Amino acid sequence: MSDSASPVFSGLEPAPVWAHFSTLCRIPRASKAEGALRDVLRDRAVSHGLEASVDPAGNLLIRKPASPGCEGAPGVVLQAHLDMVCQKTADSEHEFSRDPIRVLRDGDWFTAAETTLGADNGIGVALILAVLEDDSLVHGPLEALLTVDEEAGMGGAQGLDADVLHGRLMLNLDTEEWGEFYIGCAGGLDVNVRRAGRAEQPPVGMEQWRVELHGLRGGHSGVDIHEERGNAIKLLVRVLRDLERRFDLRLGALEGGSARNALPRDAHARVALRHGCGDELRRVLAEWQARLREELRGVDEGVSLRAVPVTAVEPVMSAAEQAVWLASLHAAPHGVRRRSPSVAGVVETSNNLGIVALGPDGGSCSFMVRSLLDGSAVALGDEIVSLFALSGTAAEASGHYPGWAPQADSPLLALCRDVYRREHGVESHVQVIHAGLECGLIAAKYPDMQIVSFGPTIRGAHAPGERVEIASVGRVWHLLGAILAAIAGRRAEEA
Repeated sequence: MSDSASPVFSGLEPAPVWAHFSTLCRIPRASKAEGALRDVLRDRAVSHGLEASVDPAGNLLIRKPASPGCEGAPGVVLQAHLDMVCQKTADSEHEFSRDPIRVLRDGDWFTAAETTLGADNGIGVALILAVLEDDSLVHGPLEALLTVDEEAGMGGAQGLDADVLHGRLMLNLDTEEWGEFYIGCAGGLDVNVRRAGRAEQPPVGMEQWRVELHGLRGGHSGVDIHEERGNAIKLLVRVLRDLERRFDLRLGALEGGSARNALPRDAHARVALRHGCGDELRRVLAEWQARLREELRGVDEGVSLRAVPVTAVEPVMSAAEQAVWLASLHAAPHGVRRRSPSVAGVVETSNNLGIVALGPDGGSCSFMVRSLLDGSAVALGDEIVSLFALSGTAAEASGHYPGWAPQADSPLLALCRDVYRREHGVESHVQVIHAGLECGLIAAKYPDMQIVSFGPTIRGAHAPGERVEIASVGRVWHLLGAILAAIAGRRAEEA
């Protein structure tokens, strides 16, 4: 089921896993555009004698019979998602709709040139595909559930029917810290805001500039939110409001972020200012750059501001619309709302202002709310809707997905920890993650299913510079095979 791997993976074990990951890097797989990859994987599964189908939501389901003598063992669902977050550096010409991911080796890690790597969740998919093709493994009946649209709304898991999975044990392979088993995650929802306006020509005697803010780290809006990294949109709005007071600024456009679940790294605005203020503008931006670097010291101190002249005369927003947008975005929440009082070191509720796209005639912005408590996610979403309602701006909370409630006494978790201890001679760690996993949605549809999540060590998911530790992939492969064998060795009634 795999092509030979790219030369960058040459000589690495487990070879089938890296060969599959190489295939995933060659075939574009942005959220809502996984069809080409899914069709390739389905056809390969069928060519290997496996049962494969695509459900109405677009998910790929592959079934593999039990190893000889293990037909009575508990059925196991192996689950990961096909799509990846598509982020690139500001100067990159990479086109995610057509270009393969260019994988680079950096010592003990794989990363990508100028883009996200897609190890989230491509490594999980590759591990599952390798299991399906390896007839030396001992296991009971297997089902591979490879979902679509996880990164842009969990559409695949949302649309999964409640009667297609037969197994009642599930191993999700979408977490990013080797040696940890996850048994709970945050739920969440989206808030989408849209407002129409009317473009105007800028007042006579004004010149136009492009104000750019870049150099932030970005990252995963669940995994990295506790570090309180800079949000390019929020920071640039602060700067624009100050420029508004100093220069009678008129806003023509404001854009920042590219994914609701990624911390915005860059933002830029087109503004009109009174003629001849370029030197003063640059001085003020230098002051703001120093201020922001001080505020973000040790966290995101690479933040940078600059102004570039714009020669064309382009329309701007009306003064009233500009006031609504800048005040609303400045007041809108972002970051950690509350830390969990019951799970040490874990964020309970947060929000990410992930995307803004404004032009002279209006525009939109998007928020992603997460919480371990479904009621808290709904409450924070309602607050954001209410904020924009004050100005008559249309805002809608949608796409709610439930959190995954921890089951610390799960027999599957106990088995996984026993296998880890036996194989590695040390204890594993049990965690709850603030990021969203599809486990919550699947558990809601299959309430009797036991679920555990684990994976290799991945850093910087959802941002350029994402990387995966090579050795940890091999360790996950070995552990996965050992867990499947241990499950197969148990009678069904004991699972």
